Amino acid sequence: MKALSARDRLEQALLRIADPKGEGAKACLTVYADAARAAADAADARAKSGVSLGPLDGSIVSIKDLFDVAGEPTRAGSKILAEEAAPAATDAPVVRRLRGAGAVIVAKTNMTEFALGAIGANPHFGTPGNPRDRARVPGGSSSGAAVTVGDGMADIAIGSDTGGSVRIPAALCGITGFKPSRQRVPTTGAFPLSTTLDSIGPLAKSVADCAKADAVMAGEEFAPLEATPLAGLRFGIAQGFPLENLDATVAAAFAAATERLAQAGVRVTRESVSLLDEMRQVNAYGGIVQPEACAIHRDRLKSRAADIDPNVRARIERGCAMSAADYITMLYARERLVRAMDRRLAGLDALIMPTAGIVAPTIAEVAEPEVFAARNSMLLRNTSIGNFFDLCGISLPLPAPLPVGLMLLSRNGTDHALLRIAAAVEKLFTE
Repeated sequence: MKALSARDRLEQALLRIADPKGEGAKACLTVYADAARAAADAADARAKSGVSLGPLDGSIVSIKDLFDVAGEPTRAGSKILAEEAAPAATDAPVVRRLRGAGAVIVAKTNMTEFALGAIGANPHFGTPGNPRDRARVPGGSSSGAAVTVGDGMADIAIGSDTGGSVRIPAALCGITGFKPSRQRVPTTGAFPLSTTLDSIGPLAKSVADCAKADAVMAGEEFAPLEATPLAGLRFGIAQGFPLENLDATVAAAFAAATERLAQAGVRVTRESVSLLDEMRQVNAYGGIVQPEACAIHRDRLKSRAADIDPNVRARIERGCAMSAADYITMLYARERLVRAMDRRLAGLDALIMPTAGIVAPTIAEVAEPEVFAARNSMLLRNTSIGNFFDLCGISLPLPAPLPVGLMLLSRNGTDHALLRIAAAVEKLFTE
């Protein structure tokens, strides 16, 4: 069967975005129909003449609303920024690299306001329904990103990950999300949440597509992904709080997955990692994200607090209440713990745990602020480990009645090895 042209695939994506019965209006805040058609036609012309710009040439890609696109304001899911932000002077480096690689950028996607939250709700632009169950949230903060992939509006979505904002929506929507080692992909031109923890990564339906996008965004030569043999790999199941209070669906899927990995020859061990408890002690000061978000948004809090999502505003306000001494104490402690975790993981190929301890909550249940806060915290609990300890990580979908993610975390700088391992794990669970 003849492969569809980039233009044909784009038109299918645009039809899904425009479908009044679908989630396109909530998932996509800006649709670049004309520019995308021109890019798709250019990709098809190159393909016809045997020329390729790389692994993403002709791929349909969506980008999160926090990336600068020349000539338009960067909203970051905010009503305030939509009204007040000056147009970006240039494309973000990540966007330039995607365009230069022949990616067909179809839309800018909805997100939690200022990227501060894991639920994926947005009171200003609407909350897109989860592709597997429209009554449930998609996860955040890269909510629209996951929905565009899950609903076939894009092949690949580009999101940001500060505490899990790529991996959480990937897990809740049944797709793959990759958080690279933070330093590999430039964050310039991406509206910041936490300058210490922000990273940029892809969401897609396969590890291979994530690897292609990651290589382009990191400015690296792409080599076709070869899965690492599973037999003999060393996976450690993180004991302690990452396994506490798991939803029954998550617990069953994770147990089945670890058994399947062991049967495939992976050496699965239970690992007590005291550094995780030390992380909690450090974060008891209030966490790194909130004070850094306060530094970015405190003037907006003074002038337009009522126009900020109340759930987001509450977290920024907590950051503003933190002392400078507590913030600096946290940064110093984190530096020490990052080095210690790197040493601790030296004997493992990956530390594994459920990506999120619960399945996607319903939109109705998180309408209550207290329930929202509890579910938000539970969704962030495991993924934030990867950001705090400056690791690379990936969430892979597991077989389950509702989407559940398996997270693999590896040492900083081992991204390519992790992607090869993930390709093998993906194959195991899709055979």
